[in-house]
Amino acid sequence: MKLKERFRGYLPVVIDFETGGFDAEQNPLLEVACTFLSWQDTQLSVGETHSWDVEPHPGLTIDPGSLKVTGIDLAARPDSVANEKVVMSEFFTLVRAQMKAVGCHRAVMVAHNAAFDAGFLAVVTKRQTIKRNPFHPFTTIDTAALGAVAYGHTVLSEICQRAGIDFDRERAHSAKYDAERTAQVFCAIVNGWPLNTQSWAMGVSS
Repeated sequence: MKLKERFRGYLPVVIDFETGGFDAEQNPLLEVACTFLSWQDTQLSVGETHSWDVEPHPGLTIDPGSLKVTGIDLAARPDSVANEKVVMSEFFTLVRAQMKAVGCHRAVMVAHNAAFDAGFLAVVTKRQTIKRNPFHPFTTIDTAALGAVAYGHTVLSEICQRAGIDFDRERAHSAKYDAERTAQVFCAIVNGWPLNTQSWAMGVSS
C-alpha cells in the first residue's frame, strides 16, 4: 500500500494559518505553515514542515485581540516576511512537487477546525488570482472532528494530552508549531485506525 492508495489518490497536507481575525474577507493572513507526511507499510509519519511569515494585505483590518491570542509581534518580524502572493505561490509549488513525488493527483487539506483554514485559503487564492490551487475545492480532513471521535475532545491541546503527545501552551498559536502538533495527532489517529485491507483492496479495484 502506498500513500496515494491509502487516501484515494489525494496527498494529505497538514496546514495551519494564523490570521489577524476571524473574517477571511476583512482580516489578513499572518502566518502559513504546512507539514508533509510519509507512509511506510501501514504507518503514517510526520515529515518536513515549511513556514512563512506573511505581510498583512493592504486595506485589511487586524483585530488586536487576535494578536494577543497568537502572540504575533508585527514590529519584530524577520526580514523574510513576504506578501500573500509570494507566500501562496511558494506554498503551492511545494505541495505540487510533493504530489508529483508520490504520484497523487490532488492535495487534501488536513487542519484543526479545517473550515476556518479552508475559508482563508479560498479567499486568499481568489484575492491573489492564483489559478493553480492544488487542494480539493471542498473536501478537507478536520482533526477537531477526528479528535472528538478518537479521543472524546475537540481542543488540540486536550487531544494531544489524551494521545500522549507533548504540547507546549507557550508555543501554541504559532503556525509552525500547531501544524506539527496537528500532524502528530492525525498520524496517531490514522495509525490507530483498524484498516480492513480486504475492503480497501476492493475499493481500489473498483
